Amino acid sequence: MRSSNPVFSRRGFSRSGGYAGFGAAPQAGSPAAGQANPYAGGNPYAQTQPPTNPYATGDQQNLTPEQLQQMYGTPPAGPLQTGRMTMDDVVMRTGMTLGTVIVAAAVAWIAQLPVGVGFGAALVALVLGLVQSFKRTASPALIMGYALFEGLFLGVISQVYNDRWSGIPMQAVLGTMAVFVGVLVAYKTRLIRVNARFQRFVLAAAIGFILLMAVNLLFAAIGGGDGLGFRSGGLGIVFGLVGVVLGAAFLAMDFKQIEDGVQYGAPREESWLAAFGLTLSLVWIYLELLRLISIFRD
Repeated sequence: MRSSNPVFSRRGFSRSGGYAGFGAAPQAGSPAAGQANPYAGGNPYAQTQPPTNPYATGDQQNLTPEQLQQMYGTPPAGPLQTGRMTMDDVVMRTGMTLGTVIVAAAVAWIAQLPVGVGFGAALVALVLGLVQSFKRTASPALIMGYALFEGLFLGVISQVYNDRWSGIPMQAVLGTMAVFVGVLVAYKTRLIRVNARFQRFVLAAAIGFILLMAVNLLFAAIGGGDGLGFRSGGLGIVFGLVGVVLGAAFLAMDFKQIEDGVQYGAPREESWLAAFGLTLSLVWIYLELLRLISIFRD
């Protein structure tokens, strides 16, 4: 599992359709064979052989958890005992990362940090995010470091927008919350169905969007103003709406990955990557809404 934000490469699923770092699809006859993973054709976390009880002897090695429960009078181990990811893990880690972003943004806002410090923090956050993106395992230190520096940048840039358009950061926050709730409801009611085709389309659109924004930024740096005009006026409104829609699609893909991780028994450490992905998507949406609302306010 990893972030679905295309700014950072998707580390989770390999080119062959398997899940990187967690072994191949289950062999025929294994307990997980035949389960429907829409991406890998089976449970990406399944082991090729069922785990054995090192303290059991003889035929006890082949007993099911229910049979062991009847034998010893104790319930089978749950996700917390087996080290598997739960929804509570995802909620807790996401709360930690988003809480760090919010606290850091508040500190930057109250301290009125210079714009140069804000963009320096953005650069550090980008580097930390890229390092985590290319790691095969989750690093809580990198993810929390990213949240800290990203929060400092958001606090500075929000102050800049607020100085010109009073109240716009709060409007962007409320808009981000509305998008999150809307996508969650649409996903849970299956109005949005995330499959391989959906992912390919969203990632292709996101790559094109990022390339256009990069070209616009280059022209702006060379010729001044807003470059090709992709971020102001009528074109700015169109591209702002496209950016928000892409952010909503990232959220839907994050929800799908979290659902699959819980269903297929992902390691608990994967909850950090889920929190990382959700944070990236929400930051993306917030920044796009800042830009979009500022154009409307003009």
